[in-house]
Amino acid sequence: MKTMLLCMNDVRSSLSMAAVIEAVEEGYLAFEEGKVQQPDIVSMEMPEHHGETDIKSCYNALNESVSVKIASGFYDNGKTNDLPTMIGTILLFDGRTGAPVCIMDGSLITAIRTGAAGAISSKLLARKDSKTVAVFGGGGQARMQVYGLCQVMDIETIKVYSQYPHELAAYKADVEKETGRQVILCDSVEMTMEDADIAISTTPSKEFLVNSSLVKPGMHIVAVGADMAGKNEWDPQIFRGAKVVGDSIAQCVSRGEMRNAIVAKVIAEDDIYGEIGEILAGKKAGRESAEEITIFDTTGMGIQDNVTAMRVYEIAKEKGLGQWFEFL
Repeated sequence: MKTMLLCMNDVRSSLSMAAVIEAVEEGYLAFEEGKVQQPDIVSMEMPEHHGETDIKSCYNALNESVSVKIASGFYDNGKTNDLPTMIGTILLFDGRTGAPVCIMDGSLITAIRTGAAGAISSKLLARKDSKTVAVFGGGGQARMQVYGLCQVMDIETIKVYSQYPHELAAYKADVEKETGRQVILCDSVEMTMEDADIAISTTPSKEFLVNSSLVKPGMHIVAVGADMAGKNEWDPQIFRGAKVVGDSIAQCVSRGEMRNAIVAKVIAEDDIYGEIGEILAGKKAGRESAEEITIFDTTGMGIQDNVTAMRVYEIAKEKGLGQWFEFL
């Protein structure tokens, strides 16, 4: 048999944010319906190189495929070399035979499917009249979160803060060109959070950036950066009394922002409202009042990679992209 090989440009030519949002919603529903086997994430850290690697995998019974993604974040990349911060590879296998179907770049898939997840949460949990978004971080994921959000919400203003201010001029130029929305560069966390309806954090911080006093009633929070025990972007006190939703509760309580609130004894696992798939399936309500604070904790799921990679594979075949080679 032949196996397809897709480079980053092939993947880019086979993706759109709107299509990925649709695919990720399908993935969340498949997970909620019990159609997904998703083993625990395998994580490794390389502190001497300011890097980390995660392995996420799943079997999706709905499309009968197995996916394995190896994704790394090396935070000195781009400073000491010409490599991107996030590097990933996805392997797709036929779930009926185990045969390798496709090997593809996973860097862009990781970025765009995470942006799609944040957008889905805002569509379900943010106030419908939300206009201003606060963004923490100025890298690729800080862009993707906004690109996804602008697909589903009528956002007018993006306020952004980074601990690395030198990256913000490029961020402003890119996001304004892509979305047509105004980007305001902020020099403090407080300035960023002022008047924000939605707040999104995308940093690898290990000490929280945002104090609970800055979170106002009616805000929706998308907690992206904490995807490993020890990472922390938000004051655990913000979880007290909030409607807390995860992509996978099992993952979030062990490695997400929820973990910090549980360790701090601000909430217990029983206080978590539910998973995003339950809301998509109509089993639980989304936002129920203009005053409630909602939090979406996403640690990233293998099923997100699976459904996005399968979408890329099918589109690449239709477009005649990539290369075929004899693997077996």
